[in-house]
Amino acid sequence: MQQDRAVKASLILTTLVVLLAAAYFARPILAPVSFAIFTVAVVWPVQEAAQKRMPKLAATFVTLFATIAAIAVLGYLVVWAFGHVAQWLVANTARFQSLYQQATDWLDTHGIPAHAMMANSFSPNWITSALRGIGGQGYGLLSFLVIAFAFIVLGLLEVDIARANIERLESRALRESLLRPAQEISAKFQQYMMVRTTMSLLTGAVVWAFALVAGIELAIAWGVLAFVLNYIPFIGPLIATAFPSLFALAQFESWSLALMVFACLNVIQFFIGSYLEPRIAGAKLSLSPFMVLFAVFFWSFLWGIAGAFIGVPILIAVLAVCADHESSKWLADLLSGGKQKRIA
Repeated sequence: MQQDRAVKASLILTTLVVLLAAAYFARPILAPVSFAIFTVAVVWPVQEAAQKRMPKLAATFVTLFATIAAIAVLGYLVVWAFGHVAQWLVANTARFQSLYQQATDWLDTHGIPAHAMMANSFSPNWITSALRGIGGQGYGLLSFLVIAFAFIVLGLLEVDIARANIERLESRALRESLLRPAQEISAKFQQYMMVRTTMSLLTGAVVWAFALVAGIELAIAWGVLAFVLNYIPFIGPLIATAFPSLFALAQFESWSLALMVFACLNVIQFFIGSYLEPRIAGAKLSLSPFMVLFAVFFWSFLWGIAGAFIGVPILIAVLAVCADHESSKWLADLLSGGKQKRIA
């Protein structure tokens, strides 16, 4: 009996490793498809409400337009904020040159040949490699968006068809085992986005207020960037923290003040992103804060930035499915800290 359990555990572990390896190597397809399924689940109430007042194809167009408009607004805010930052950067180039000179002189006096190191680092090959890397990232983002958009369109058109096919199944238990978790997952996805948006707005407002009180220029731009980039866990807040700190260094021409700004911004990001948000999300979605953070790190390791965004929704879906079956309910209770409950 004990030997059978060991064999079964080995098979489960081997299967899990194979599935994770497949998810890693198939990320160019699986990541945008997962994002598309998540988006369909979130925006479906808009589609369902629109279908009551217009034909299905027109309702799909309205839903797609609303989704694209929301993404476009976020993109415009990023472009607007970075545009103001770029203008400030051009107008204050002399400050950065002066700070660079001071830093390299200080390093040279302490035995670190900063001038020689920087001269060797900035070469045509380095610039070419950087441009190629940016181009590759841009191509990857474009392919991601194209694949995700195609599956979003198909998903919105086929939600009713899939539901009707499931409802025609003869087995009532099978129908309920498919429909009930799907409805639960969709409702929790919508709650997750509400929590995420609320926390992003809070982060943007606090960063804006801090920049205003601290006298940092472009306070509105920093608040906008903190709001938008907060949708990308950990990576976005890092960018939203580093840029204001660098500009505070150029504005105040003081390393100590820049470090203080950097520390304060990190405290804000840590409190909201690593303490407040996981607990609010956990309370509303029956998730363990530890598992929320783990999901972000784990899926960002597998799928990069897309995985960082989609990691928590994947965790929500897995826990909802496990909680719906008696044989796996123990796993859902274990991972959620025993807080799993249904959404009415």
